[in-house]
Amino acid sequence: MGKAAESAPLSASGLRVAVVAARYNSELVEQLIEGARVAWQGAGGAPEALRIERVPGAFELPLAAQALALNGSCDAVVALGCVIRGDTAHFEYVAGECARGLQQVMLSTGVPVAFGVLTTENLAQAQERAAPGATNKGAEALQTALAMARLLRDL
Repeated sequence: MGKAAESAPLSASGLRVAVVAARYNSELVEQLIEGARVAWQGAGGAPEALRIERVPGAFELPLAAQALALNGSCDAVVALGCVIRGDTAHFEYVAGECARGLQQVMLSTGVPVAFGVLTTENLAQAQERAAPGATNKGAEALQTALAMARLLRDL
């Protein structure tokens, strides 16, 4: 792929994408969802072709992503959540298993799953990554999903 093709904007036209989002840390996750929506609209995605589903927390994201990937309703899944390190080992279990589970879904189903789960040391880092604009990780994950869905269609 040449440099011109690499910098071409991604198109959502003709694609169906599902966003699965955790309810835990909801204010931050809602900002990630909004970033994904803005990126979807900016890529020309049809409003009805972007499905948004919610789960209790990041640990539940892989199961919902798997169900969406297996039911044939989408070309890619975007997983959004926020896990902030605390004083216990809970962070490692939730963040690590969420990441592992989402990768397993992607590899076993062949449907791209974009990882948009914030895994931060503190609230300030999470707020920075969820803020509207160029650093919003929800938008970044949506763009990754588009890139992978297009790639897989071309392979």
